[in-house]
Amino acid sequence: MISMFSVIYAIKTFVAASIFFVWVVRYREIIEEFKFYKLPSWLRDLVGILKLSFSVMLFSNDIYVSILGASGIIFLMVAAVFTHVRVKNPFHKMLPALGLIVLNLIIVFYTYK
Repeated sequence: MISMFSVIYAIKTFVAASIFFVWVVRYREIIEEFKFYKLPSWLRDLVGILKLSFSVMLFSNDIYVSILGASGIIFLMVAAVFTHVRVKNPFHKMLPALGLIVLNLIIVFYTYK
């Protein structure tokens, strides 16, 4: 039987791998997206540092650090959704951010419980 700890660990791994992939492997595309959205490069770099840092925090043995990491990702993903709405992107472009919000809410709920 699979434990809830294993499920949450798998979700954390998926979230961290997704963020790593987008902000490291696809970084050139991120540069273009931020230019398209008319956002400054310093903000792009700050968001990248925060997302990668929050992803690492997910794996902390201290539950409060783990919750801080998940909450930080939720905050950044909410900001991403608002940005997509501001530039009138189609709904399907918001789905990754919305999915990460849901996954991190699950992490917060089950880590705090």
